[in-house]
Amino acid sequence: MGFDLIAPEDQPRLLALARRALVARVEGRPAPPLETGGALDVRCGAFVTIHCRGDLRGCLGRIEPDAPLALTVADLAASVSDSDPRFEPVASIELPEIEIEISVLAPPTEIQSIEEIEVGRHGLVIEQGLRSGLLLPQVAVEHGWDRETFVVHACRKAALTPDAWRRGARIFVFEAYVFGERLPTG
Repeated sequence: MGFDLIAPEDQPRLLALARRALVARVEGRPAPPLETGGALDVRCGAFVTIHCRGDLRGCLGRIEPDAPLALTVADLAASVSDSDPRFEPVASIELPEIEIEISVLAPPTEIQSIEEIEVGRHGLVIEQGLRSGLLLPQVAVEHGWDRETFVVHACRKAALTPDAWRRGARIFVFEAYVFGERLPTG
């Protein structure tokens, strides 16, 4: 998928849809109606990340392009409010302080060497056996990691040994088009 399919006017539409879905779930109301048209109809993977007062509050995603982007974003925004196992469900009192970030994913491609990884451009998927781990492109930048540190953390996320990438784990890279209500500075 080319990121040129996402027009500037699609960003606020997707963010508004994500916000409505998140708020509806937190407040126990039915999911909002989906918008359609343009990039919202394109089938692609996505992640929805939420922060509260600058701290990570949840992140869920789907790498598979199995549904239109609007449906994927709405489902993920609702689910991230209460289904990220690392966090307690979002409380309604937190809603004014929640910031939403959306990462629209290009399909992953397998690489043969970590030298092919461009920190800041590529996200990673590490797979070995039934285990896999994914890190979005912005994670390495936020933490100041070099490519090897990025790969080691992706291995850990997959519950693999830190050197699994040297021992047969498959490495995939992908790009993401990232936008949010207010992206962290730094």
